[in-house]
Amino acid sequence: MSETGARGNAVVIEDDADIRFLLEVTLGQAGFEVTSAPNGQAGVDAVRELQPVITTLDISLPDFDGFEVARRIRAFSDTYILMLTGRADEIDTLLGLEAGADDYVTKPFRPREIRARIEALLRRPRTVAGEAPPAAAAAALPAAPPAAAEATQDDDALLVHGDLRLDRDARLVELGGTPLELTRSEFDILTALLSNPRRVLSKSQLAGVLWSEGYDTGLEATDADRRSVEVHVANLRRKLGEDATSPRYVETVRGVGYRLALSAR
Repeated sequence: MSETGARGNAVVIEDDADIRFLLEVTLGQAGFEVTSAPNGQAGVDAVRELQPVITTLDISLPDFDGFEVARRIRAFSDTYILMLTGRADEIDTLLGLEAGADDYVTKPFRPREIRARIEALLRRPRTVAGEAPPAAAAAALPAAPPAAAEATQDDDALLVHGDLRLDRDARLVELGGTPLELTRSEFDILTALLSNPRRVLSKSQLAGVLWSEGYDTGLEATDADRRSVEVHVANLRRKLGEDATSPRYVETVRGVGYRLALSAR
């Protein structure tokens, strides 16, 4: 099924015909030209051909699962991937985000929720932090400054915390001079923490960051939003090589949220 739209292509990868139809209608009403696929291989082929702005992806597919589909898509496309799952287990969410999904929604869902998630994704930059920049751009990056005891800001774009450097404009992160490959969400969370070195950010506030609405959105974050933040932070810590018992970068403030560690030892 395809619906004429002005916002570009969207691909729906879903084997359940009823859910597939619902997603086609929802995305069509949001202004996309929608193409659907009933299995993983057809979905990968559609994304490769159409290079869609947004892709919805079910975890349970008849040929191979959504995690593998996401990995294959990420090898050649920066389409926003919204993963749909009937399983709310944190491990499934973790696997989906690690595979390259940008966000997830648990079934059953409401069309309005899908629309809201998609609109939030579209407000975020499509460049993924950690992607290799062109040689000229890489050569233009400023030299690493001496390690700092706490977060400092060299200019409007560069944030530094010990051996961790983040360039907001280039959306690049380096740890000890080595580039880190972060997802959009991990990059945005890390940026928020580095930009507020002495402030505790709640999970709801960080959910607002992922919605690209700043910290105080006036909107109520759901349990799913907060779980998503927890998973993104867990992935970020793993990539930073964090020891949860002695964090150098991201500290948990129990019952509240997260803050930048006071020092990068």
